[in-house]
Amino acid sequence: METQLTLDELAEQVVAVLSTRSRKEYNRPDLRRAAVLVPLFLVEGRVHVLLTKRTDTVEHHKGQVSLPGGSSDAGDSDAVATALRETEEELGIPPHRIRVLGTLDDVPTFVSGFVVTPVVGVIPHPLDLHISAGEISEILIIPIDVFLDPGKVRVEEREREGERVQVYFYRHEGHEIWGATARILKGLVETVFGGAGSVIGNND
Repeated sequence: METQLTLDELAEQVVAVLSTRSRKEYNRPDLRRAAVLVPLFLVEGRVHVLLTKRTDTVEHHKGQVSLPGGSSDAGDSDAVATALRETEEELGIPPHRIRVLGTLDDVPTFVSGFVVTPVVGVIPHPLDLHISAGEISEILIIPIDVFLDPGKVRVEEREREGERVQVYFYRHEGHEIWGATARILKGLVETVFGGAGSVIGNND
């Protein structure tokens, strides 16, 4: 008989992974600090992630698929505070409705000049969103399995600051997810979900 994963079980498994690893920090004074939330939730026991498509009027990453988040403000105590504040501004989810589970490795974005700290959290489902129309044009609900499927990703090599780097692109239902968002999601599935051999939520 199939048993479905619960939100508490998901949270416990993610915390167990993130709390026992050393996080890679990227410290460069010429890059601005930013943070994003990686919002996980369950639909019928399956892990999903919420992403946003940005409008064409925002300052950075116009029209791109992104995670909720943005640059740090002087009043933010840390990356978690930045991610929670930005998520509330963009999606209307108050901080007390988000259970923060830990942070992934920093991701530099050399083109836009940021160092992004990904904050992993679980959010309740069904979603009760109050979307900032000036920032967000569309909400994407994507099963985590998509980012574990080798058929959904392609890799290109590009040059960044004199070095060859791999750039990841995921395709899902007509949307292309790339850049820092793709790197963060790749890091999430490799770190938390054990790569292609294991998907939390496959409890048969």
